[in-house]
Amino acid sequence: MEGLVNKHKLTIIGSGYVGMSLGVLFGQFHDVTILEIDESRVNKINKGISTVKDNLIQEYLDNKKINISATLKLNQALANADFFIIATPTNYDEYTNEFDTSSVESCISNILKFSKEGLIIIKSTVPVGYTEHLRVKFNTDRIIFSPEFLREGNALYDNLYPSRIIIGDNSEDAKNFSEILKKLSLNKKTPIALMTSSEAEAVKLFSNTYLAMRVSFFNELDSFAMENELDSLNLIKGVCLDNRIGNLYNNPSFGYGGYCLPKDTKQLLSNYKNVPQNIIQAVVESNATRKDFIVDQILKKKPNKIGIYQLAMKMDSDNFRFSSIISIMNRLKDHKIDLLIYEDLIQEEYYLNVKVEKDLKVFKKECDLIISNRMTKELDNVSEKVFTRDLFGND
Repeated sequence: MEGLVNKHKLTIIGSGYVGMSLGVLFGQFHDVTILEIDESRVNKINKGISTVKDNLIQEYLDNKKINISATLKLNQALANADFFIIATPTNYDEYTNEFDTSSVESCISNILKFSKEGLIIIKSTVPVGYTEHLRVKFNTDRIIFSPEFLREGNALYDNLYPSRIIIGDNSEDAKNFSEILKKLSLNKKTPIALMTSSEAEAVKLFSNTYLAMRVSFFNELDSFAMENELDSLNLIKGVCLDNRIGNLYNNPSFGYGGYCLPKDTKQLLSNYKNVPQNIIQAVVESNATRKDFIVDQILKKKPNKIGIYQLAMKMDSDNFRFSSIISIMNRLKDHKIDLLIYEDLIQEEYYLNVKVEKDLKVFKKECDLIISNRMTKELDNVSEKVFTRDLFGND
């Protein structure tokens, strides 16, 4: 790659969408080691198989020389690297009202034991002020935060064509890391923004909360249209013809879901503490309101047996953690409705105490109503049975 002179050693901790996509991105021109706690994931990576469902990641692994390996051994991964990237999950804890950052802290503690050099970059989403807290706690300025803005199923593409590169530090090492990322970008006009770690943490949370707010806005528009027998599509098209609003991220759904938006909005709200606010609280509450409304609309149809068609939140994703359709399903269970799931990613006979049907034909025949967060060609022949709010056939 033109302009890319120095070859670096990188250790990435975690091989979800963030870790796996970054591993392939850096592995094109640098040496990457992925540290995992899951032996099956280690075996996959070492066989050239992606740990996540992302067609471009697998395409790169199959057709390009990617310098990537995986290990379970701390000393093997942490002893000698120029950069350490932490990409472990930080789930939101409803009891403490903040992210569970224990995995991040454990990673940093281990890195500092095995390595006296190397920049530590946190990619896991954390509360505002957390990185600065760690720098004080561990008495080191080697820790920085750099948010990721990736879509499940398109994570490598979003790393190759990033909207922006944000680095929570102004040191030379941080600037060097930002330039490495930019050289790996196929969009040479990608802007770089350097700021404090707390500002970078806030950018991540505010970005995802804005997206959740936009989803909520069009969902509430759709609720209004349904209740007043108006055509949601006409309303959305009319509103979005205003170029200040734009024709994007406007497809109604059962509610925003997936791994990031629900937890990030709650964390941002928690970070406000004594700061006056109304909008952030409303964004969090509106999601539950929308799901309750959708369930009411489904129950009005008085179905005998409801089919739950696929649980993944987004097309081409294998992740259905915190999916909105699961929330809908759980609400329907409270009404003692007979339910049946079709989800080809589930091998078990039951999921959340609901039977899983492996045969799509049987699933279609047995259910008199099928709910699907997004429409698909597989349901075209039973479209009269399908309840969805998908107006555009995309995410």
